[in-house]
Amino acid sequence: MISYAMSKINQIENKIERVEEQEQKIVNGVNVTKLIGTMDAIRSRPILAKFNFRAKGKRIEGVHNQITINDYYGAGQTHTRSRPFVYDEDEPPVLLGEDKGANAGEYALVALSSCLTSTLVYHAAAQGVAIDEIETTLSGDVDVQGFLGMNENVRNGYEKVKVTFKVKSEAPKEKIRELVELAQKRSPVFDIFTNPTPVEVSLQE
Repeated sequence: MISYAMSKINQIENKIERVEEQEQKIVNGVNVTKLIGTMDAIRSRPILAKFNFRAKGKRIEGVHNQITINDYYGAGQTHTRSRPFVYDEDEPPVLLGEDKGANAGEYALVALSSCLTSTLVYHAAAQGVAIDEIETTLSGDVDVQGFLGMNENVRNGYEKVKVTFKVKSEAPKEKIRELVELAQKRSPVFDIFTNPTPVEVSLQE
């Protein structure tokens, strides 16, 4: 009798889960229902929009560093990742490194690519535009004379960054072009690249 009752309960729970899944609008792998719910929550409590992302770095040897990403603050509380993410950063041999990881400039391109792509996906999902594939190609021009202090007229960072999107979708080309432009407009990392961001550097006593 008990096993029969439990079986019925499981059947009901499974049915409820299926109904809930059906009620959730999923576009491009993004739960649009939850996205809209999140935006509504932020409208009622703007403080929920405040986030603080963190990274902790440690030099290993030479110019080889490891950066760990774990906790962050958002939606009114501090969160801890299910597991830490560890990134190795180094320089290629031609720049006197040992090639144990991408260099900092390359990680900057990674961040830009990821943020532009994610921004495009979120906004496409919100508009109900299905995206099949997205590929990005990035390149950045830098003159190391600036970094090495050899020429004060040369910028330390990238002189120019080029991003090319390749998007596969049934949507009209004009709509995809609009989404790419929207990704540039709303991407946090694109904003960091294209606008001065205050950075405070200090030495711990």
